[in-house]
Amino acid sequence: MKFGFKLVAAAVTVMCAGGAFAQKGETVKIAMIEGLSGPMANVGQNQLKSWQFLADNLNGAKNAAGVKFEIIGMDSKGAPQEALNTFKAAVDQGFRYIAQGNGSGAALALSDAVAKHNERNPGKEVVYLNYAAVDPALTNEKCNYWHFRLDADTSQKMEALTSFMKDQAKVKKVYLLNQNYSHGQQVAKYFKEGMARKRPDTQIVGDDLVPLGQVKDFAPYVAKIKQSGADTIVTGNWGADLTLFVKALNDAGLKLPMYTYYAGVAGTPTALASGGESEVYQIAYNHSNYAGVMGKLTGDYQKKFGDDFYTFSIYNGILLLSEAMAKAKSTDPVKVAAAMSGLKFKGFNGDSEMRKSDHQMQQGLYISKWQKVDKQNPYSVEKTGYTFAPLKYIDAYVASTPTSCQMKLPG
Repeated sequence: MKFGFKLVAAAVTVMCAGGAFAQKGETVKIAMIEGLSGPMANVGQNQLKSWQFLADNLNGAKNAAGVKFEIIGMDSKGAPQEALNTFKAAVDQGFRYIAQGNGSGAALALSDAVAKHNERNPGKEVVYLNYAAVDPALTNEKCNYWHFRLDADTSQKMEALTSFMKDQAKVKKVYLLNQNYSHGQQVAKYFKEGMARKRPDTQIVGDDLVPLGQVKDFAPYVAKIKQSGADTIVTGNWGADLTLFVKALNDAGLKLPMYTYYAGVAGTPTALASGGESEVYQIAYNHSNYAGVMGKLTGDYQKKFGDDFYTFSIYNGILLLSEAMAKAKSTDPVKVAAAMSGLKFKGFNGDSEMRKSDHQMQQGLYISKWQKVDKQNPYSVEKTGYTFAPLKYIDAYVASTPTSCQMKLPG
């Protein structure tokens, strides 16, 4: 953790040094197209505050390009068609940069819309920063030069998670519970494939898909898990779909080790804490207890909003953009996209790279474990007295997965 802090501190020092401010004083507007209302609105609202908070903290002389980032939230209600309508409105208003993350359905629609718009409107190109949509198709068969993914995709996270789980001897009977759209379907798919290779003795005793954001009572699913004889749960659920699932587990008194993608996301930590001690793991690019720059940012965010800053990919997004703008000596999306493609920089976890072949961020990942705060891990998630403590760091090259992307270059 100290090593990670030194890298981030060094990056900030490099950014602020020298005469790299070719765009000093320019304002770069980013339209954040996200579900700011509806069942997952608490996550979208948190991320809008995160974008705006980080922009404020990394503006001007605090970023490599010396620019001012201005983030405007635009509500897509979490629906792909609404996201397309919102994108059109953003373009009409002159936005050249968009950001979105919650929901791969919306992400796939936006990526396609951005590619078509840019092909038809030379001189008005738009760059799409994807900070949380993790469908591998976005950087494989559906890859797009103008789309840049800041998060690790489902396959990367599952490669890391199954590498950890294969050494957990008590994992024998696994129940899969996921949301019924591309991300949830792929969590199940890649888990089965990964464990078949690494721990073929593991049994899948249940595999349920739930409609995204529509289930209000998970008690029937918990009853099925209990009946199945499962000793482990694996879920890619996020937002209300994980929070309500945890509440149903608490109500049933069912205590099983659970491996998750998004247990640290808005509302779920409070539900976990209300159930007392539980064995919960999270695979993510971050954990809750950074020192230095990231530790200060997470602490300041919680003080300001009474909420947690958990979408660290936004930090890397602002770093990536500003370093590319400094390299390109321009804020023109065409020049910035070319500079971002293949760019290596020091992110919050150290060495990071926006892979040129598919625009998938290459970065280290963490397995963290839910536990009570202690001297080594003092950050209280949602002020519960619990935290996600780093258990294992997986280097970028270990978590990396190959790509089938055939990148179509502009021009």
